[in-house]
Amino acid sequence: MKLKIKRTILLEALNNVSKAISSKNIIPILSGIKFELFKDKLVLTASDNDITIQTVINKNDDLEINSTGSIVIKGKYILDIIRKLETEFINIEIVDDHKIMIFTDNSEFNLNGVDIKEYPDINLDLSNDYIKMKTGDFKTMISQTNYACSLDEARVVLTGVNIKINNNNLECSATDSYRLALRKYRLKEKVSNDIDIIIPSKNLSELLKVIGPADDEAIEVHLFSNKVIFKFKDIIFQSRLINGTYPNTKNLIPNESLFDLTVNNNEFYNMVDRASILNNDTDNNIITLELKNKVLKITSMSLEIGKVEEKMNVDSNENIKISFSAKYMMDALRTIKSDNVTLTFVGEIKPILLKSDENDDLTCLILPIRTY
Repeated sequence: MKLKIKRTILLEALNNVSKAISSKNIIPILSGIKFELFKDKLVLTASDNDITIQTVINKNDDLEINSTGSIVIKGKYILDIIRKLETEFINIEIVDDHKIMIFTDNSEFNLNGVDIKEYPDINLDLSNDYIKMKTGDFKTMISQTNYACSLDEARVVLTGVNIKINNNNLECSATDSYRLALRKYRLKEKVSNDIDIIIPSKNLSELLKVIGPADDEAIEVHLFSNKVIFKFKDIIFQSRLINGTYPNTKNLIPNESLFDLTVNNNEFYNMVDRASILNNDTDNNIITLELKNKVLKITSMSLEIGKVEEKMNVDSNENIKISFSAKYMMDALRTIKSDNVTLTFVGEIKPILLKSDENDDLTCLILPIRTY
């Protein structure tokens, strides 16, 4: 294997695939990146058995291929070397079977590689039946739900995002039992079979990092019985699925309501943010909302530090007093991309619903906290 490649092109590819490398992996070879050089392209693959990322660099003016071959190189070292070299082009060559030489006019690194035969055989074949949508829409959908997943492995199904598809109606939901995010999306084409899968939250977070700012690109979602593959540009991202049955989150959303209150999103967010300053208990940062005489008041108190009170004039004659997590409220408000947000109150011990005043594709729900 012998090639010459533009440093920035290789660095971007390494940065993408290296997100699949885990420092806690018990299989030593999975700390490496698989290099496969063909006559027309360079393929890089990395995996931790939970996710697999593969990217392709096609032969062009930025990639000169002298001879084909393959090898596995320690991910940490190859990434650090390419990152710190300063020349425009870099040469990589296999010498003495499993030795790899990385060199420029003024620098030379010799690394021990590993035979590609020792790397696990990972099937990244795509399916003929897949979902296609704009990358920007997909990123928004995941960002608006992924935050509500549970971090508690005791209920493993809640550590993932549930995606359900019927015909061309897609529902993406996440809950940790204390809050809920539900996003609806209408696909341009119908799917032949109903879909109900759970994708690990942390894997989706890594996927969003790899996708980056490419909002206008198309992303393909290929579904299998035990995995899902996302394909966009020259990158393939594979994730395992979580086994189990996701709870029916629609049962959490109340059908009745006392009243709606529409407030400025940014102003309300800042009120909640300031009210939580004095509460240093990040896991239990409770604030109280009280609506009375057309005044919305938010208060928070800490016996050790003091008390804070925030007020806003509103166009409502309703009365209610309810307590909730400031963190959960701010997390939900950040996902609603509109100037105004509508709060639906069901009762003082019933969930609070949040929706954009522009559309109802996204529903956020926060359970209240008893303070007595």
